[in-house]
Amino acid sequence: MARPFKSPKATSATRPPKAPPAAPVETVGDEVPSASRSGQRLHKLLALAGFGSRRDMETLIESGRITINGQVAQVGAVVDEHDIVRLDSRILHLPFEAELPQVLLYHKPEGELVSQDDPEGRATVFDKLPRIKQGKWIAIGRLDMNTSGLLIFTNSGELANRFMHPRYEVEREYAVRILGELNPEQMSQLTQGIELEDGPANFESIYASGGEGANKWYQVVIKEGRNREVRRLFEAYHLPVSRLMRVRFGPVALPPRLKRGTMLKLEQKQVVALLEWAGLPVPRKPLKQLSPHEKDRATRVFVPKVRKQRRSLLETANAPATPEQRPARAPTANRRIRQESDLLQASRQNARLNTGAKKRSDRGRG
Repeated sequence: MARPFKSPKATSATRPPKAPPAAPVETVGDEVPSASRSGQRLHKLLALAGFGSRRDMETLIESGRITINGQVAQVGAVVDEHDIVRLDSRILHLPFEAELPQVLLYHKPEGELVSQDDPEGRATVFDKLPRIKQGKWIAIGRLDMNTSGLLIFTNSGELANRFMHPRYEVEREYAVRILGELNPEQMSQLTQGIELEDGPANFESIYASGGEGANKWYQVVIKEGRNREVRRLFEAYHLPVSRLMRVRFGPVALPPRLKRGTMLKLEQKQVVALLEWAGLPVPRKPLKQLSPHEKDRATRVFVPKVRKQRRSLLETANAPATPEQRPARAPTANRRIRQESDLLQASRQNARLNTGAKKRSDRGRG
């Protein structure tokens, strides 16, 4: 059978000429042209993940511990989903897509500090917070040791910044009990403003809310978070504050069922409403559908337990590289000490062997 005819191969002269290679794009240093990279700032992603503030993340990047695809990262670097970001040898999982943060409400009692570490070893609110997988808990606002009331925690640095930054002027409402009583002129002056050691200060609103005897209650609203500002405003008229409780922070009010020393986790819809109020992006993913039992369990008021919190990413990076100490071995059980009767029995057995007495198992042998 004849084979089909094959056309002759094209000669090199008939082939189209190859296109010249494209000229490389000049770059300055390690920077990548913005046209070829579509991502987000590294320090912003680290802050969104809850590892710390943006300023802390810039400090961490400047330390040289952060690498992108094996190269030391620079401040202002842009990364996307395909880049591998490491802290030393640990791979970091960054939230490129906005995730729904977690928000906790805590009715803080008197006697607790709003601090992650106290040199004197006193009780802090961070000792009671539940464990969190991503990021760390951030306290929205501070309350001194003798102040009780609403305290908000979240793992979103952007949401915490929206509550606390002075330019947003978020209202804080307090219930104040003083020893004495204000006259109408003093109440008017407190709303207009008086001079304190660190500058002028005033209440947005103030009104009496009852009281018995020498103690009177007032509801006050301020838009600043200076240290002991409410107490100092009353002390300017020689009226000491005997009790101070925060009952509202922005759109979040202290729930009546949240008793002193208990916590409450906000529902997903409530967190979405907070993000919309703050003007932050809401995750496009649909909300997780919970069964009635899971929903009741997730939003149930609970009493927190004291537990040790893990250190933040910046603290872990700055910690000295010392080998971990091995846990001490458990002491072995006390061995039984020979008694005098044991020694006497052993001496008798030796005597029988020495006198030629045979054991019972040796009887009847050939």
